[in-house]
Formats: sequence, structure tokens, C-alpha cells
Amino acid sequence: MNAFSTENTLLIVGMVIAYILFTTWLTWRLRSKSSGDFMEGSRAMPALIVGIMLMSEYIGAKSTIGTAQAAFEDGFAASWSVIGAAIGFPLFGLLLVKRIYNTGKITISGAIAEKYGTSTRNIISIIMIYALLLVNVGNYISGAAAISTVLKINLTQAAFITAIVSTFYFTFGGMKGVAWVTMLHSALKYAGILIILFVALKMTGGITPMIKQMPDFYWTWDGHVGASTIVAWLIGTVGSIFCTQFVIQAISSTKNVASAKRATWVAFFFCLPIGLAMALIGVAAKFVHPEIKSLYALPVFLQDMSPWLAGIVTTSLVASIFVSVGTVALAIASLVVKDFYVPYRNPTPEREFRMTRWISIGIGFFPLLFVLFFPEVLKLSFFTRAIRLSITVVAIMAFYLPWFKSTRGANAGLIGACVVTSVWFLLGNPFGIDNMYIALITPAVIMVIDRCIPSRQTRTHTQPRHNIQKSGV
Repeated sequence: MNAFSTENTLLIVGMVIAYILFTTWLTWRLRSKSSGDFMEGSRAMPALIVGIMLMSEYIGAKSTIGTAQAAFEDGFAASWSVIGAAIGFPLFGLLLVKRIYNTGKITISGAIAEKYGTSTRNIISIIMIYALLLVNVGNYISGAAAISTVLKINLTQAAFITAIVSTFYFTFGGMKGVAWVTMLHSALKYAGILIILFVALKMTGGITPMIKQMPDFYWTWDGHVGASTIVAWLIGTVGSIFCTQFVIQAISSTKNVASAKRATWVAFFFCLPIGLAMALIGVAAKFVHPEIKSLYALPVFLQDMSPWLAGIVTTSLVASIFVSVGTVALAIASLVVKDFYVPYRNPTPEREFRMTRWISIGIGFFPLLFVLFFPEVLKLSFFTRAIRLSITVVAIMAFYLPWFKSTRGANAGLIGACVVTSVWFLLGNPFGIDNMYIALITPAVIMVIDRCIPSRQTRTHTQPRHNIQKSGV
């Protein structure tokens, strides 16, 4: 590999800084000016933009680097981690988009509350906020690591830069601003991946030499990943898509149900090729640089580019960071405002909008406490998709199984799934059963058991009839 000179390094750093300044200015120009703009883009976002936003939610900096790293170690089968998202979006459009859109709600908790009530809404919100905060702690740490490497600063300074820039994006941009800036971020991210793929295949001489010379498992459908893990990936990814707050919020920003469904297909067509490309990059890195650590499977090709191309790719990685942090933080802010602040304070639209921005600032900087002082919290982030999957199970039962109408059962299923899945994960997945399967089964089992237990209301209604019969009236 080649090392960049001081001049070339300054060029790359300059490109990154220029991009940050430009997108900051663009966010200010496109800033939300009302609560409707902030929360749902005033239901006027085109399907193409919403579809790209959905894709960007699931293909950020961590998944980009992580897929290449997994492919380096376990083969091309690592692409299933992203293919799961490609499959999940059309399924979401087929099964839930119409039902959720027609509720008029912009939170999954609000949509489910149409059947189960306020207490269920609050439980779902708390679980989702918890899961998304852990996701953003991971985003902040990975973002800070990348920015500190590029700008040659320490991790603390990089974490503050990540917080300041991303918080500005979503606090002032809201759904409207984030949507348009995400278009630019995503275009740059896509270009960066394709540039790396081109350089990688040029260095390997194409795919054929790799197939001939590498172990067979690198090109099988399951590689060293294993069928059980792949199925867990698919279940977890599809399930989390069905209930992740930003996904619900994004499809709610479209003009109508048809547009929302088209957006899920746009996400499919953008997710599939980039997932295959990242896995191919990881395998190529193993072929060309077998001596490196797997973590560097994707960025290793930066050293084999011209400074200008390396600058574009580096900037694309930084863009991925800001997309990931901004969309997750926007989702958290929406849950806090719509499920807690508005119902309990009943503010005017102007006060709601003003308070939303203050809450957003707090949400943007809160993860810094964990990034700087409690980095071990990252260990919990791996089961956040499983936690969100349990919410999806309750949502499916709410919309498609009308005889499961007990609020008690829904609440017990949500709390029980969160507790059991967490314990199962901490125990290291006993008996080789992945915690995704526990999250999938637990809420359904609890709700079935609840339905078999007579409720207090049922006993209250049956008792008077028994007394009447006994008295002979």
C-alpha cells in the first residue's frame, strides 16, 4: 500500500471540511419552519426521496464497514445482512404501509395505540427510545473514530464534531431538511462505494481470479456465516424495518398510500446492489491484502487511489455517519414530542415547534455522555434489532389478528419480550438459539396465554348473570 504525503492528506481533509460546511449551509436554507415540516415534511415528500431515505437508514457507516469486514472473514454470504433490508422494505409496503398510513399517525406507538390504548403507546415509545439511543451511541463512536482518523484529532474532539454537525442537521432541518440533504449524502455514499469496488476489482483482475484461487466457502450462499445466522439476520432486519420509528415517519411524509408503497420499492432497488458491492469489496480485500485486520477491509483501498478519489470516498464515509446519526435522532425526537410532550402539555403549534428544537438539541448531545464515559454500553446495541422485532410482532397481531384485543396482553408481551430477550442475550444465547428467535416468539406466546386467561371485565360481566339465574328472576 502507498502512504499519502502531507499535501495529499491536507487535500483530503480540506474536501471533508468543505463538504461539512456546504451541507450545513444547505440545511439552513432548507430548514423546517413549522412542526409539520419538522415531523413529516408536511406530507409532500416524493417517493424517490423517501425511498432513498429508507435505504440510508439501514446502510450507514457501521453497516458499510461491517459488511465488508464480515465478507473478509466469512465470505460473500455477508451480503445477506443488507439483502435482508432489500427484502424487508417491499414486504413492509405489502403488509403494513397502508394500515399505518391510514391511521394518520407518524409513530409506530401511535398507530398501535389505536387498538391498545395510551399505556401500550407509552411502553412502545420507551422501548423504542431506549433501542434507538443505543443505536446512536454506536453511530457516535464509529463516527468519531472515522473523523478522528481523517482530521488527525483525538476521539473526544471528533465526538463533539459529530454531535454538533449532526444535531444542527436534524434540529433545524427536521424531516424536510434531512430529506433533501440525505439525497446529497446518499449520492456521495453510493459514489464512494462504487469507486472502491472499481479499484478493488481492478486490483484483483476481476471476479474470476478470486473464484479460482480462494477457498470455496467465500462464494457459497451461506459461507462461514451459517444458515441459522442468516435466517436470524433476515428476521431481525425485516422485523426492525416494520417498526423502526424513522421508517414509519418517512413513509408518513409521502403524499398518499400509493406513493408510500412506491418508496419501499425504491429502497429495495437501492439496497440490493450496494449490499452485493460491499460484500464483494470485503472478499477482494482478503484476496489482495490477506495480512490486514478485517476491520480495514473497506478503507484499505483508499491507499491505492489518487488523492482526489480518496477524498471523495473519505467524504462519502463521513456523509454516511451524519445520515445515520441524524435520522435516528430525528426519530427519537418525534417519539418524545408526539407521545409524551404533546399529550401531556397540549401546546400550541408554535410552542410545540419551539420545544421540539430544544428537545432535539438535548437528544443530539445526550449520547456523548456514553461515548465519552461509558463506552461499554455499546455491548448492548447488538440486540436492539431484536427488541424492535418484538414490537413488530405486536403490531402484526394488532393489525391482522383482531381477536387479540387485550391491552393487558399487549403490554405484557412487550415488557416480557424486552426482559426475556435481554436476559437471553446476556446469557450468550443458550442452546445456540439466537436472541432474534426469542424476540420473535416471546410476545406472541405471552399474548396467546393472556387470551386464555379471563379478564376482570369478563368476570365482572358474567357474575351478575349468574346471580340473576340463582335468584330465579
